Amino acid sequence: MKTLLITNARIFDGKSEKLTESMSVLIEDNKITRIARSITATSDTTVIDAGGRTMTPGFIAVHEHLVGQVPFNELKNDTRYMAYAATKTARTYLVNGFTTVRDVAANSYSLKKAIDQEIIVGPRIYPSGPMISQTAGHADHRLDTDDNALYGGTWDAMVRWGDMVVVDGVPEVLKAVRENLRRGATQIKIAVGGGTGSRSDPLDVVEFTPEEIRAAVQAASDFGTYVLAHVYNSAGIRRAIDNGVKSIEHANLIDEETLRYMKEKDIWLSPQVIVYTFIPKGYNEDQANKHRQAYDGIDNMFTIAKKIGYTRIAFGSDIVTDPETLERINDEFKFRTRWFTPAEILRQATSSGAELLAMSGPRNPYPGKLGVIEEGAYADILLINGNPLEDISILTKPEENIALIMKDGKIYKNTIQ
Repeated sequence: MKTLLITNARIFDGKSEKLTESMSVLIEDNKITRIARSITATSDTTVIDAGGRTMTPGFIAVHEHLVGQVPFNELKNDTRYMAYAATKTARTYLVNGFTTVRDVAANSYSLKKAIDQEIIVGPRIYPSGPMISQTAGHADHRLDTDDNALYGGTWDAMVRWGDMVVVDGVPEVLKAVRENLRRGATQIKIAVGGGTGSRSDPLDVVEFTPEEIRAAVQAASDFGTYVLAHVYNSAGIRRAIDNGVKSIEHANLIDEETLRYMKEKDIWLSPQVIVYTFIPKGYNEDQANKHRQAYDGIDNMFTIAKKIGYTRIAFGSDIVTDPETLERINDEFKFRTRWFTPAEILRQATSSGAELLAMSGPRNPYPGKLGVIEEGAYADILLINGNPLEDISILTKPEENIALIMKDGKIYKNTIQ
């Protein structure tokens, strides 16, 4: 449909503390063109009466893994199997209300193209390409029994398939970043500290030298975009920031002084809760203990953030290798209520996420307004039964409570009579 009018909707615009009174929203092609108390429909306009439902922007998740949502033991399958599984993952995000995601570690370039060309259904994707780390870093998933890479050893499946890259030294870092940019990465992800899923790096280690980090930042900056960094500990966070990284992923073990430093430097915090509420399938005991350690740091991180008024916080889940949990991705909204108000959480999942994505600058594949209900913004719209500003837990039942899902002006779900 070319012209659509939604009437009688109470709007959360992505920024405000309260809903508006009943409003009408006119959508032409893929943009919101007018918002007013009353709009007269023309003869060729399709009209949907929202019936007083809540209108919000489509949700934005900025730390996701669209490729790899199969259990670890299924990584023995080939890349085509992984791609077929990713089509279900993409649909899962959309039916949960996520119209835009930032993919932070995968060969998801073709998945993005297939969605943009409407071959399959899914959210807008901002691909980072394969995550880049050092040997014995977060992208290195070899077993202890694998041969040394210096002596002809082979890489694990995630490296071979282009979902991870392991490099050492400035020339290799530059090559890896530029290869990602060549394929269409909208931003670059590096690992600057240990991870729970990788086998060789405890959470306290710092990865990549300052020179290697600066090389990644320089190569990304030369393309007009930025670098995000996986890291839990304060030393790694400081090294990343001091060398040009703009978005810190996780940060569970951060101390107050370092979080204040992040605020001073205007750095984005991209945290997650849901992924730490369970032990991922296939983890050994060492990995499980690291996962528990990361979970134990969440309360301190968010408590400090609230104390110091840290607001550059985005929304994400980091769910990987667990398609069953991904079905419950909207539980992330509920988990965050321990520290944030519903309005704060909804901002994290809409306008704040859009601000972070916009840092891709000229590499932004969707350069219009995202994450807001405003004139001129992309028509990424949800209609919700109930008021999530009063009870955000209604979002944990999207099949029941999200009545309409629109992305780019196209309706993908409509249960309104």
